Amino acid sequence: MTSLRTLGRSGLDVFPLALGGNVFGWTADRDQSFAVLDAYAAAGGNFVDTADTYSSWAPGNEGGESETVIGEWLAARGNRADVVVATKVGAHPRFKGLSATTIKAGAEESLRRLGTDHIDLYYTHFDDPAVPVEEIVVALDQLVKDGKVRALGASNLSAERLRASLDFAESEGLTGYTVLQPHYNLVSRDTYEGALADEAGRAGLAAVPYYALASGFLTGKYRPGTTVDSARAQGAGKHLETGRGRGVLAALDRIAGARGAEVATVALAWLAAQPTVVAPIASARTVEQVPALVAVAGLELTAAELDELTAASA
Repeated sequence: MTSLRTLGRSGLDVFPLALGGNVFGWTADRDQSFAVLDAYAAAGGNFVDTADTYSSWAPGNEGGESETVIGEWLAARGNRADVVVATKVGAHPRFKGLSATTIKAGAEESLRRLGTDHIDLYYTHFDDPAVPVEEIVVALDQLVKDGKVRALGASNLSAERLRASLDFAESEGLTGYTVLQPHYNLVSRDTYEGALADEAGRAGLAAVPYYALASGFLTGKYRPGTTVDSARAQGAGKHLETGRGRGVLAALDRIAGARGAEVATVALAWLAAQPTVVAPIASARTVEQVPALVAVAGLELTAAELDELTAASA
């Protein structure tokens, strides 16, 4: 059994790879989603990440499809107590922004779709500069006091607003953020490293990075001259046009070959070894994609391998 990692000061113990739920109810239908969730759980996985807006961008969807699928899976498997469920508020078409009213209403809707009485980890999805941090923190703290949320996280938040939020929570004795979900991977380091990562480190926050595989680029399936059938192919493929992208792929190929590991597993292992990072997020549309993701739990890169990847991605 893979040992779980403690998610900072959240009180939650999680598998070192969070399964992204953005594809559930979108490119993976209900049956495919159940199969992926089953495969992840069978490998020891217990940390599922979603958001109330997934997948409102897809034609015919209104948002909440992913939460609904996850809720139905939890009910069908009777395993709610074994799964750490993370979701987000602030980007759903009907619940946009972070006013106190929106946070409360958004949480109630997420609870209903997930079919549960509590959310283990609740993130603000995008900052809302129009709302003072005081209002946001008080609203989130109330959800914790009401027993509807266990721990709080922030995604897409500046270092300045993060510090202001943490300082206010501390000064008022309110529940503050303990988890940060930044955009961070081998070909996108400046989206986290620097002021934001420094602030997370100072405050003892745990990072759970999204786009951990750069929309699939770091799986190694994007190569010069290849065509990939994916809803995200255009975004991922652009990394092939950069020296950094090609250099990172070359280093990943070499290390993966030497270790008998998948390219994706090596990319995730580099991320998992970075300061503050506890569990990268990656999604799988098919059961066949799950093993390379969960294998990160058993792959520890050497200092030399980490250095090689860090240099290639500089």
